[in-house]
Amino acid sequence: MASLGFYIHVLVFISLGTVTFSQLSPSFYEYACPQALPTIRRVVEDAIKQERRMGGSLLRLHFHDCFVKGCDASILLDSTSTIDSEKNANANTNNSARGFEVIDRIKSEVDKICRGPIVSCADILAVAARDSVVALGGPMWEVKLGRRDSTTASKDAANDNLPTPFMDLSELIENFKKQDLDVKDLVALSGGHTFGFAQCRTFQERIYDDEDIDPEFARQRQANCPQTGGDSNLASLDPTPALFDTKYFNNLVGKKGLLESDQALFSGGQTDDLVKSYSKNLGVFSQDFANSMVKMGDIKPLTGDKGQIRLDCRRVN
Repeated sequence: MASLGFYIHVLVFISLGTVTFSQLSPSFYEYACPQALPTIRRVVEDAIKQERRMGGSLLRLHFHDCFVKGCDASILLDSTSTIDSEKNANANTNNSARGFEVIDRIKSEVDKICRGPIVSCADILAVAARDSVVALGGPMWEVKLGRRDSTTASKDAANDNLPTPFMDLSELIENFKKQDLDVKDLVALSGGHTFGFAQCRTFQERIYDDEDIDPEFARQRQANCPQTGGDSNLASLDPTPALFDTKYFNNLVGKKGLLESDQALFSGGQTDDLVKSYSKNLGVFSQDFANSMVKMGDIKPLTGDKGQIRLDCRRVN
């Protein structure tokens, strides 16, 4: 005989599928599956323990998802006869977007603990990004939940909307403005480069041709990034790529931004004061970063009867 708990679970599951939720809420899964969030955290922490770089990669997945038609897990969809995967967009190719297998593992573990596909892939991306930041010494924030997953993806939209490493300040400001994110959001979220690495092809021209760069820093990067070839060679975006700190901003003040789009934040423009502030005050940066992550997570979510809860994050049901 089935237990009372089983029937309660089924009723909650049915309710989630039929009731229209118009707003995201941190407590969205509190009754349907209270173990969902601890399960995501456990898998994320294990993945980062195995490879510290993975924290930055999971944060990047959420960012690259939200900037393309909203936070709807479209970045996770593989190519099909009707879907041109965002994984093939310029900003995501050559292993620039990575960590998909960790998301697959999270989905499997969460569906197991919840006894069904209750948690969306889009929410998994949002929570995994937060848990990655916390695991690497960054701030905690409440993730608003209740997103649903898209049934489409667009490589063209990703190419049009994702910022490039070659943008100047005015282009970056305009790019973020299209997502209803302001200048403070731009600088705070760029601080996500406190984690991770960039490939040589994204900073090759800067370290050989740019003038607004510390000469010794440029020479150091040239040692692992020749003027021709070595396109996939990696360099850290700041000196401590697996720790949430202010060194990314310290680098910008010292003309040691790795990417053109990094150094653009400290180049005599309106963002200079924010960069200086963050370089001197980890608490201010942490709070603004957390606030901007919540704001970014609000970009055009699918809720209610829009989208679906994918059974497999890589495929439409």
